Amino acid sequence: MKASDLRNKFLQFFKTKDHSIIESASLIPENDPTVLFTTAGMHPLIPYLLGAKHPAGRRLANVQKCIRTGDIESVGSAWHLTFFEMLGNWSLGDYFKEGAIEMSWQFLTDHKWLAIDPDKILVTVFAGDNNAPFDKEAYRLWQKRGIHDKKIFKYGKEENWWGPAGKTGPCGPDTEMYYDTGQTQCQNCQEIGVACNCGKYAEIWNDVFMEYNKNEDGSYEPLRQKNVDTGMGLERTAAILQGHDNVFETELFKPLIKRIESISERSYRENGQVTRQMRIIADHLKAATFILADDKGIVPSNLEQGYVLRRLIRRAIRYGKSLGIEQSFASLVALEVLDLYQDVYQELLRNKDFILDQLKQEEDKFKSTLAKGLRQFNKKEASALASDGKAAFDFFQTYGFPLEMYIEELKAKHVKVDEEKLKKQFDKEFKKHQDLSRQGSEQKFTSGLADHAVQTTRLHTAAHLMLAALRKVLGGHVYQKGSNITQQRLRFDFSHGEKMTDQQIKKVEDLVNEVIAKDLEVSCQEMTVDEAKDQKAMGIFEHKYGDKVKVYAVGDFSKEICAGPHVQRTSELGHFKIVKEQSSSAGVRRIKAVLE
Repeated sequence: MKASDLRNKFLQFFKTKDHSIIESASLIPENDPTVLFTTAGMHPLIPYLLGAKHPAGRRLANVQKCIRTGDIESVGSAWHLTFFEMLGNWSLGDYFKEGAIEMSWQFLTDHKWLAIDPDKILVTVFAGDNNAPFDKEAYRLWQKRGIHDKKIFKYGKEENWWGPAGKTGPCGPDTEMYYDTGQTQCQNCQEIGVACNCGKYAEIWNDVFMEYNKNEDGSYEPLRQKNVDTGMGLERTAAILQGHDNVFETELFKPLIKRIESISERSYRENGQVTRQMRIIADHLKAATFILADDKGIVPSNLEQGYVLRRLIRRAIRYGKSLGIEQSFASLVALEVLDLYQDVYQELLRNKDFILDQLKQEEDKFKSTLAKGLRQFNKKEASALASDGKAAFDFFQTYGFPLEMYIEELKAKHVKVDEEKLKKQFDKEFKKHQDLSRQGSEQKFTSGLADHAVQTTRLHTAAHLMLAALRKVLGGHVYQKGSNITQQRLRFDFSHGEKMTDQQIKKVEDLVNEVIAKDLEVSCQEMTVDEAKDQKAMGIFEHKYGDKVKVYAVGDFSKEICAGPHVQRTSELGHFKIVKEQSSSAGVRRIKAVLE
C-alpha cells in the first residue's frame, strides 16, 4: 500500500465513523510560545480540547504536517524522522476509550482497511502510579479484542502518559500499538518488551485519553470534558504495510536518496551496509523544504524556528561533504520533495522559488563560514582544542561547525579525543545559549496561547486590533507572519519591507487606543470559509481548521478568523503601547507591545 493510499484510506475510514475531515494546520504554531513547531496533530486543536466548540463538530480527523527535532541524533536509524505526517482522529467530549480502541483495531486489522495480521500487534497501557491508577479499562478492552496478556505491556508515565507541557494542564494515560517486524529479539527486548528501541518493535499508533487536569500543587483531578487524541505515523505505517523494516525504503524517500546517490556518485548500499549520511541528508532537506514552504515565511537565522531551519540545512550540507559532495545540492534534493508532495500540499508549489532561493543562499553562506572556520581551526594547537568544550561551542556558534565536524578535524590531525567528555562540555555551553531546537520540540503545550490567563487574553485581542491598524497605516500588503504572546507582552511579526517611522508607530498606537476607548463589543460568529472570505475576514485560508471557522469582529475596525480566547469589550484592554519595532527577517518586521 502506497503512502497516498494510506492517507486516503485513513480519512475515508473516519468519514464512515462520522468524523469531519479538517486540513493540516501550519507547521508554525499560532500564538504559542511554548513550542517552535507543530509537533502533533492535537497542537492546533488545543482550544477545543480545553472546551471551546469546534465549528466542524465533536469528531474530527486529519493528516497533520509535523516537525520534531528533540531526537535529531537518532535520525538515520530505522524509524526516526524530523518531518513526518501524522494521521489523527479526535473526540471532543464524545466517544472515549472503548470507541477509540475499537476504531483503532478495526482500521488496523479489518481486510477492508489495512488488514494487518492481528498476531503481529502488541499494545501498551498505563501501569498506574501515586497520581493516577492503572488503566484497567484500556487493558480490559484490548483483552476483549483478543490480545493475549503476554502482548499487553504496562509502563509508567515515561512511556504511557501524555502532557501537560508545563506545571499544569490537561493530560492523561495513553495506549500504544506496536508492530512486530519479525526481527530476532535482543536481550533488552526480552527484559523490557516493546519499549526497546532496537528496531524489532515499531510504534504505529497512539491513543491518548485526556481525562485529567494537573493542578498547581501537583495533584490530578478529572476533566469535565474527556477527550481522545490519536496519532498514527504515516511513514512508519506505510513502511510496515510495504514489508520494510525502516521508513527510508518507502517511495517517500527513495527518489531523494536516488538523487543523493547521483550527486555524490556513491551507492546507498556499500559493502552490505546502508549509507546513513544519505538518510540524514534526505530527512533534513525534506524537513527544511516544508519549513520554507510554510506561508509564515520562516528563513534561516540564529533565532527560534529560523535557527532550527539553519541547523537542518547546515547539518545536511555537512553530511554531504562527508560523502565527497563539493557542489551545491540542497535545492536539487528539494526539487524531489516538491515532486513527491506538490499534489498534497499546495504551498510547496506556491512558494517554490522562495524555497529554492533560500536553500541556495544558506548553502553559499555556510560554505563561506566553513572555509573561514577551517582557517582559524588550523591556526590553533590541536591538542588544546581536543579537551576544550567551550572552543568546540565557539566554533559552532561562530562558524557553524557541528561538533561531529570538530571531532573529525581533530582526528584528521591524529589527536586523541575523549569524545564523551568533549560532548558533555559542549552540551553545557550549548545550554547556556538555549538549545532552542530541543526546547522547541520536546516541550509539549498547554493551549493555543501561553495560557488562558486574563492578561494573555487581553494581549491576544490587542494583537487583532494592532494588525488592523498596521494595515490601515502601512497598507494592504501587511499580513501576520507569526506571534508569541505571554502574560507580560505580545510579540508580533508582519510582512513589511522597511523600518516603521516614529510617526507610523504613533499612528498605529493611536488607532488601537481609539478603538479601546470606544468600548466596542468583541463579537464572534461561526461561518463557512467562503462566507469569511466574502466578509473579508483576515486569515490564512489554506490552513483553515475545518469547513466552518470562527470569525471575531470588533465593530467595523477588525475582522479575523481565530480560535483563541478574547475579551468581551475593548475597554477591558487598558492602554496599548508599542515598546519596540525591529527587523525579524527579510521582508518581515517585528513589534513588541504591552498593555499598561
